[in-house]
Amino acid sequence: MSGPSLADLQEAAAGLAGIAVRTPLLALEGLLPGAEVRLKAEHLQPIGAFKIRGAWTAIRRLSPELRAHGVVTSSSGNHGLGIAYAANRHGIPAIIVMPESAPAIKVAGIRELGAQVVLIGRVRGPEQGVEASRLVEERGMTMIPPYDHPDVMAGQGTCGLEILEQWPEVATIVVPVGGGGLLAGICAAARALRPDLRIVAVEPTGVPKLSAAFRTGQPETLDGGTSLADGLLTRSVGELTWPGIKTTVSEVVDVTDDDITAAMKWLAARGIRVEPSGAVTTAALLASRIELPGRTVVVASGGNVDPARYDALVG
Repeated sequence: MSGPSLADLQEAAAGLAGIAVRTPLLALEGLLPGAEVRLKAEHLQPIGAFKIRGAWTAIRRLSPELRAHGVVTSSSGNHGLGIAYAANRHGIPAIIVMPESAPAIKVAGIRELGAQVVLIGRVRGPEQGVEASRLVEERGMTMIPPYDHPDVMAGQGTCGLEILEQWPEVATIVVPVGGGGLLAGICAAARALRPDLRIVAVEPTGVPKLSAAFRTGQPETLDGGTSLADGLLTRSVGELTWPGIKTTVSEVVDVTDDDITAAMKWLAARGIRVEPSGAVTTAALLASRIELPGRTVVVASGGNVDPARYDALVG
């Protein structure tokens, strides 16, 4: 399987009407000489991140019987917010398993939406997935993984559909990569509508899981590593996201924490407030990691960052 079909993406887009915002493309003047760059402002979604797309699509497509038993997931934050939001709107229970290091603003947001939060493990790792699986067995709930799920990928891919509708002349889309749900979804949209489109994936230098997968030809699980980009700390790309990524992504670049901080400051000076994970694509251009971008969209995946941390990074 190489990802959702065009019909699948279009159905997901129709199902998101009135739920997800059709986020604007914001012109980033002066970011890179000779390039026209626009930012896909997913930080303006109701939950502050693109994850609402996949979470809503996955829960909406469940049968009423499965929805009634509730849903569970593991998340570092934004997917959990998406699941909590969708579960709240559907009136069903949700449990979000998170690492103890998850940003407080994301934990608080999930609880405010009525979902139960279970904190386990110091950092993002296999512990959260194990606990989520245990809850599925114990309570008969349905697991909605953060990226390795066909409906999640279809929902995230609607971001790609929007970009191509908003700017048909775009030549390059720069996408952050954690587990690969957003990247795989945008790749699916590109394959269906613009096979010539250049897709560039950006990952943190400290957690280069996609580079590792391209080296060996299959998803690889990293032993460690960290980054300011807490939403991109997944140790491996997904088994379902990988096939579509490997055949469509043009290149993979990495950015350091210093690159990310510089990008957050650059965007803040222009009134755009994003979290570290949402700044990695802008960082890749500012740090000259991408050559000859031409007409380019950088996806700002989210804006959920603790105020104190944001102030400390941006100053």
